Amino acid sequence: MELISIIFASVLPMAIILYWAKKTGNDKDISNREDRFTPLIVGTVSYFIGFLVSWTLGLSDFLTFLFLCYTINTFIVMIITRQWKISIHTTGLSGPVCALIILLGPIGAIFALLYPVLIWSRVTLKKHTMAQAIAGGVQGFFLTAIEMFIFISVFNLNVGNIYPVLYVFAFILAIIFTPVVLGIFSYRKIANALIFYLVEIIGFCFFLAVTPIDVTVIFVLTTIVSIYIANYAGERFDWYNVIR
Repeated sequence: MELISIIFASVLPMAIILYWAKKTGNDKDISNREDRFTPLIVGTVSYFIGFLVSWTLGLSDFLTFLFLCYTINTFIVMIITRQWKISIHTTGLSGPVCALIILLGPIGAIFALLYPVLIWSRVTLKKHTMAQAIAGGVQGFFLTAIEMFIFISVFNLNVGNIYPVLYVFAFILAIIFTPVVLGIFSYRKIANALIFYLVEIIGFCFFLAVTPIDVTVIFVLTTIVSIYIANYAGERFDWYNVIR
């Protein structure tokens, strides 16, 4: 039964959007911001149908209201896209990863190591600016966490053993810290590795002092991945100039 909801919420809209893109001559990324409104409507409606199907069939409360989170998040992305081409890819990654963190804690947070990789990919392919790629992930992480905990509290959902709200937000901060710092340094043209590493040391001390050790480990791993990507990408990628 859960498979039916997933098909309504993801597989079916993806097929519709790809067919629409082909018929209208768009690429698979739908690179033009003005052309994204229609597929985002399809995504919003499909997620909401998935929510209704899941709710009607009495499926897992967590899965059911996760569909509602995706509905709201996609609708918000649609509104933002009217003015600014925020990254749907990084938003699409951060939502499910946030759900995994709520359910699995540090094990779920491991998947967030894809976040800096996806930022590099979208910027290098010239599909998004640095700010758009970073903002998509930040929005997805925070909105999903806020919405999910509100739903759990207001509707008294039966979601089993989940991780506490402060613990989840600590993971989110640990995940986004280094990509956001690198993004700010890139836009401010601060090509000073000493200042960057000083900020990172301060961040490390903060997480070590006030969060559980597994949160600090995720911060360290995200930082390592981000620095590795910057080195691998070279001068084509703005992060490289920050860390060198």
